[in-house]
Amino acid sequence: MPELPEVEVVRRSLFQMINKAKIIAIKINNRNLRYKIPKTFCKSLINEKILKISRRSKYLIFHLKKKILLIHLGMSGKLLLLRNRDNAIFKTSFYYDTNIKSKHNHIYIKLNNGLVIVYNDVRRFGFFKLYKTVQFKHITFLKKLGIEPLSKIFNVHYFEKLVQNRKKNIKNLLMDQTFVSGLGNIYVNEALFLSKIAPIRSCNNLSKNEKKNLILNIKKILKFAISKGGSSVKDFKDTLGESGKFQQFFRVYDKKNKKCSRISCKGRIKKIIISNRSTFYCPSCQI
Repeated sequence: MPELPEVEVVRRSLFQMINKAKIIAIKINNRNLRYKIPKTFCKSLINEKILKISRRSKYLIFHLKKKILLIHLGMSGKLLLLRNRDNAIFKTSFYYDTNIKSKHNHIYIKLNNGLVIVYNDVRRFGFFKLYKTVQFKHITFLKKLGIEPLSKIFNVHYFEKLVQNRKKNIKNLLMDQTFVSGLGNIYVNEALFLSKIAPIRSCNNLSKNEKKNLILNIKKILKFAISKGGSSVKDFKDTLGESGKFQQFFRVYDKKNKKCSRISCKGRIKKIIISNRSTFYCPSCQI
């Protein structure tokens, strides 16, 4: 599943190529995504101009004149750009694998700039939801989300206020989208390693310095991952010869039984399961 850095890379890629473009036609091959696409979907979007593309947590938001198009990529969703004149495909993020099959292309949105937005989703867990602009602050999917991890208000004061009397382990707390939104398994594993905090530690048992360090490392890792194009699921290059490179900098994720990357540590990376998610950490230096 794409996490915050991958979705942010998608947003930036789309912004560069389709911002201010107008929707002139829509073709739907399969309405049965996570939520069934209504029959009024196409008619509602024709002639709408894309005024802005934003991101909230792992959601993409297309701001139109009087409407909001909310998109979630689910487990395997991808947004591609197809150029009409020669059918060239542009990948909007580098976490995609190389095996993109057209039979999983469910939605085509044709724009007046010669490009077509293609929604490809093997598992069909992603979704498209359309709202009136005036409903924006009341969208259920967004209302329940915690603050953004890159925001200034994600700080020690916020952390301490929300963890009072909580007994969750720190891994589960950071994965809780109502506490802080957008963090996923990869980046939580990496941030905890950098902070030398064991994922099973109780969240209310961290010192103030540990909390400060953890917040700093979360922000640092997310910014670095975005700068590297996110984490590619498999090694590939896009049409510009670039690939997502953050996976080359993994310190613990998917490193089971490997030597700890810290020079001063002689431990080996251990894999455990926390809330049905693979969790990687060094039991020697993460305490």
